[in-house]
Amino acid sequence: MFKGRQFDRSVILLCVRWYLAYNLSLRDLEEMMAERGISVDHATIHRWVVRYSPELLERFNQRKRAVSQRWHVDETYIKVRGQWRYLYRAIDSNGDTVEFWFSERRNLAAAKRFLSKAMKRHGRPERIVIDGSQTNREAIVSCDTANRLQDRSRRKLKPIRIRQSCYLNNRIEQDHRRIKRRVRPMLGFKSMDSARAILSGIEMIHMIRKGQAKYVRKAQPSLAEQFKRLAA
Repeated sequence: MFKGRQFDRSVILLCVRWYLAYNLSLRDLEEMMAERGISVDHATIHRWVVRYSPELLERFNQRKRAVSQRWHVDETYIKVRGQWRYLYRAIDSNGDTVEFWFSERRNLAAAKRFLSKAMKRHGRPERIVIDGSQTNREAIVSCDTANRLQDRSRRKLKPIRIRQSCYLNNRIEQDHRRIKRRVRPMLGFKSMDSARAILSGIEMIHMIRKGQAKYVRKAQPSLAEQFKRLAA
């Protein structure tokens, strides 16, 4: 994973973890490393974050515990080069993150792509709570119909129950804020590719803090220890 890198893996992991987990700028990290006698440019740290975040997320997903069959689905706004883009997210009835998808557009195609990704990884939910969005409702119906038509288990699958309520969807609105809180100091992303990579890392840290990784022992390791295990 770190083959051919000039810096030691411990330095790379520390910078990536601190940037994703805390409200630090790249220049903050550059100064913090300099205080430790390590000369590393902020642009190099940015490349590390973009390079390793998706891979660490993929490894985390292999350890991720199952989610419940009751989901809350919504999207929030993130700026890229001064323009609003859309982060589709889903959490379950326990508050655990189900799935996320970052899209240039907020339309039926984007909502269907997000839901298809979530259902492919986690299976069909029993119920989905959304706000008043008719587009999201249509996407759920479309994905549910396609999923039931493709099912070969010969079971009679019940349609996904849809509840539209802004009040009931406050749970995911609160969860959005934890992601937005980390993104805000970054002052916007420069490209969709880097935004997707960095957001994947931020979402992974959020899931680690929720204790969504499975381990043999019941006690959850610290954030730093889990990060090291993912990179091992």
